[in-house]
Amino acid sequence: MKKTTKPDAAKAAKNATPATPAPSPAKKEAAPAKAKVTKTVLASSSAPVPTPAATPVVKEVAAIPLSTTIVVQLDVGFGNTLYVRGEGPGLSWEKGVPLDCVADDKWSISLAETSKPVVFKFLINDQTWCTGDDYIVQPGTTVAVSPVF
Repeated sequence: MKKTTKPDAAKAAKNATPATPAPSPAKKEAAPAKAKVTKTVLASSSAPVPTPAATPVVKEVAAIPLSTTIVVQLDVGFGNTLYVRGEGPGLSWEKGVPLDCVADDKWSISLAETSKPVVFKFLINDQTWCTGDDYIVQPGTTVAVSPVF
């Protein structure tokens, strides 16, 4: 068996080539920076601002026109006519509308397409007003009254 000797450390240092550093890994190119998105919030009040998706949609519904009937129980005397004046379809406070005589002591009128309450008062022969406050009837209803003159 052959014996091998280790060379001197000094000899080895002379004969050895200087060590070169290992190549550093290639640097990766930096990815382009993403644009920063910022929100501008106007501080008009302390209440949170609702988003468009959270706002409820409200549809306005038009009032359905209904027929309103007024029936008067009153004997105005032979040859006289009962009139009505007021606020509502076909009515005015300046000129009365005659009611239909349906019996000796019963008068009636139907007001078509009313969507708001009707305010009215009666007159005999469109000249003599009944006493008391104005009458009010809700749309789509029938009211029976007995005015006093």
